[in-house]
Amino acid sequence: MISLIVTILENLNGFLKTDKELIKMAKTFKATKFQILTKIVLPANLSTFINSLKVNIGLSLVGIISGEFLVSKAGLGYLIVYGGQVFKLDLVMASVIILGIVAGIMYGAILLLEKFILKSKKFK
Repeated sequence: MISLIVTILENLNGFLKTDKELIKMAKTFKATKFQILTKIVLPANLSTFINSLKVNIGLSLVGIISGEFLVSKAGLGYLIVYGGQVFKLDLVMASVIILGIVAGIMYGAILLLEKFILKSKKFK
């Protein structure tokens, strides 16, 4: 939920910035709303979708960890809080390092997805 509002607003902004002339041209040629969406709006906003995924990685991990701070009996957030309470810095740092590695892997996966999608001839 923490990243939902950011995603909606960012994608809405991208939709509103879609070239109005292309949409007018498609309407002139009697394109349906679905065709305008799939052929003009979505391909024009593909980079916006990918950028929102990149932002959502951090926001989602923050939401998960903060939820674990409050109510969890297991997980990385719990280990960070527990390690801080019993003064075990190694437990806290190991949890933070694992969290950083997970975030890096997820970000790398989205970068690979971006390269794959943008290299395809359909979106050039």
